[in-house]
Amino acid sequence: MRIHFSTILSVLIASFTFVACHKEADDAIDPNTKNSVSIQFENRVGDQKLVLGTPAYKNAAGEPFGITALNYFVSNIALKNEDGTVQKFPNQYFLVRQADAASQIITLKDVPSGNYSEMTFTIGVDSTKSVSPVAERVGALDVTSYGNDGMYWSWNSGYIFLKLEGTSTAVPKTTNANQAFALHVGGYGGGWNGAAKTVNNLRTVTLPITTKATVRGNIAPEIHLFVDALKIFDGPNKISLATTNSVHSPTVATPIADNYKTMFQVDHVHNDKQ
Repeated sequence: MRIHFSTILSVLIASFTFVACHKEADDAIDPNTKNSVSIQFENRVGDQKLVLGTPAYKNAAGEPFGITALNYFVSNIALKNEDGTVQKFPNQYFLVRQADAASQIITLKDVPSGNYSEMTFTIGVDSTKSVSPVAERVGALDVTSYGNDGMYWSWNSGYIFLKLEGTSTAVPKTTNANQAFALHVGGYGGGWNGAAKTVNNLRTVTLPITTKATVRGNIAPEIHLFVDALKIFDGPNKISLATTNSVHSPTVATPIADNYKTMFQVDHVHNDKQ
């Protein structure tokens, strides 16, 4: 009986040792070990969650407004490791649409294990991809993939980087009988059919990740961003819907691009073990 008990005890100790070693291996930083990183974009209006069609918001100018569409492109994402190395994800383009919950979560695959403390991305679509052959513009860049929610200016050969549409009683009825507004921002700095170059409204956002995203073999972090649509009106530039309610020109849109660069922040990170 004693021998039998010793045998069982040895097996249990070996099992615990194996599990402990396996756990340590999972927790170790090994550049050859990869996992995914998810980024969730939670669109908000100040301290409220954004709900389409709810005319309950008010901008810094005191103008009430409701939002019927909020879309924006995110591209050229990069994650900076605490050791200073940068993991880039080129040629990946994402369209975040408030009307499509699935589009609000981006997944980056094959991220080497490490502790990531900063993220960078571009709002918009770079010039090279904007003018590439249609056959090469797939996924989110396929303008037919999201129905009639147009995000491409065929007349200017370029994507609309950000679209904000809605209604506001601040919009003069003499301008729009339905008091609707449409702020469309594009302009990659290129020209079209020999025309003069447009302004460049591509904007780069860099965000610190205070609680590091710890990629491990058994951890696929989730980085949760707050995206405050109020910043579109109230950043470095003050935008009033009474006077700025129909924007479809890259030149006119520049102050808005400077504003929405500030609307992103990391709220929290989930580093839950799988």
